[in-house]
Amino acid sequence: MAHPITFQRSRLIRKSPSEISAEIADTARWSEFQGYGFLPGIERAEYETRTAQMVGSRVRVHNMDGSQHVEEISEWDADEKIVMKLHEFTPPLNRLATHFVEEWNFVPQNGATQVTRKFQMYPIQPLTRPFLWLISLLFRRAVSAHLDDMAA
Repeated sequence: MAHPITFQRSRLIRKSPSEISAEIADTARWSEFQGYGFLPGIERAEYETRTAQMVGSRVRVHNMDGSQHVEEISEWDADEKIVMKLHEFTPPLNRLATHFVEEWNFVPQNGATQVTRKFQMYPIQPLTRPFLWLISLLFRRAVSAHLDDMAA
């Protein structure tokens, strides 16, 4: 497997970790992710499966360009960390990446929370890595803008 393209973005958000986790659990809010440049935002998202503890929950994401993917929750600690695997991509992303891993980390700070979102993007093969790296530049900006919106 090719080495992942990794990046992270952080922002201080004036909410508690549990409030932020509740927003993540609310798929009606996922359309607030607007994308950046030709990287599409999210049109809508809905649970295919939702477990009581959230681990194992699957969310089908419909993007503004008609593409889709699934986000599967592998860790859920509403006060510290959430980890999701993004996979089952439709074209064109399925030609470039096998999956992404998104990790949210929460550190409370004086009534606010330092939120860090880390991404690992796994190219299908070394040849697709440069294209995925270019997409990661837009993705970084989209994630930064989304964190800014969450903080507003």
